[in-house]
Amino acid sequence: MPRAMHRPAEQTTPSASVPPESAQQESVPSQSAQPQAAQPPSDQSQPPQAAAGARSLSGSPARSPASTPASIPAHSPYNVRGRLAPSPTGRMHLGNAWAFLLAWLAARSSGGPAGGPAGGQVVLRLEDIDPERSRPDFAEEIVRDLRWLGLDWDEGPDVGGAHGPYEQSARLDAYAAALERLTLAGQVYPCFCTRKELRSLASAPHAPLVDDGSPAYPGTCRNLGADQRRELLRQGRRPALRLRCGERALAFDDLVAGPQRMTLADCGGDFALRRSDGVFAYQLAVVVDDIAMHVTQVVRGDDILASTPRQLLLYELLGAPPPQHAHLPLLLDADGQRLAKRHGLLALASLREAGVQAPAITGYLAWRAGLLPAPRPATPQELVAGFSFGRIAHHTGREPVRLPANIAAVLARLR
Repeated sequence: MPRAMHRPAEQTTPSASVPPESAQQESVPSQSAQPQAAQPPSDQSQPPQAAAGARSLSGSPARSPASTPASIPAHSPYNVRGRLAPSPTGRMHLGNAWAFLLAWLAARSSGGPAGGPAGGQVVLRLEDIDPERSRPDFAEEIVRDLRWLGLDWDEGPDVGGAHGPYEQSARLDAYAAALERLTLAGQVYPCFCTRKELRSLASAPHAPLVDDGSPAYPGTCRNLGADQRRELLRQGRRPALRLRCGERALAFDDLVAGPQRMTLADCGGDFALRRSDGVFAYQLAVVVDDIAMHVTQVVRGDDILASTPRQLLLYELLGAPPPQHAHLPLLLDADGQRLAKRHGLLALASLREAGVQAPAITGYLAWRAGLLPAPRPATPQELVAGFSFGRIAHHTGREPVRLPANIAAVLARLR
């Protein structure tokens, strides 16, 4: 029986909620300038240079506190180590199964630990960082659904491992340490914009949007002075904390989408590391976790492609090598809508109750990914040998995959 999952812990606001005044100024030196040490809060000693490998936005060494948190190793001993990272905010549906199956196959079809046997490793991590939406019963159901599909993992909340805990709600100290490091490096500033104000900015004529349709942050609070911040705090405003991004472009080779090059402005500009309610943001948490868990390969939906440059920047600032990325075409319903938790009839539990067999789901999804010549029942283990990212990219043309309206009946007939 799997161990009970941790309940999401209440997130508390770190004491250094507002970076010092010196951290509010643009901290990116010119190419010819020598990097200056960041001014820490008055009750802390002066930090030396960052760990080897950390770079500022201009390519100069980044500034950091004296020590790297123990949860951020400098390198990984693994060749391929993938992860399954569901959020326990609802029931798993076919869209989740599509992404997790292909992520699992990508790892299991690849090389394992350096010098070890073939077959990469898989980590299961529950991304329950949002205490208002995450539920332990959903976490337990997700683990059951993944096992039912035939997926397994080498480390996770139910089997343990050397790099846990494997629930984000139990990793808040690691996020706080990473945030403190970035703050002392002068990369973080408080943002007092409310959600209403940000929505208003996004709805303005000609407001810039990110590729995923979300609004770009215009930098409203980037250069606030100390008096302005004090006045906003006096008014009762609680700031979020944002990362200074600059105008730099980042390039990476995606295993499905191919070569990519985006500016950080294209990806939304300065992004939140911690919300105004004290909850750590997705971008920070996943990078800290993937570093700590030695993840070398991230396979996920194409809707998160625009997050990759943000995360690459965080890897750089935290002094760690980034993983390889593969962004999969999205699975859509018959109306062309992205599958979501509202698609109750396409939840794995609902399909199972309707008599659908797990090999029918994994075999059908493999066929839609181009890994099988025709739909048929197939276990994940049977699909490992035929997996390749090239097949997925060629078969789908990187276009979303639309399910038929009678998908439940189609799956039920595959026996």
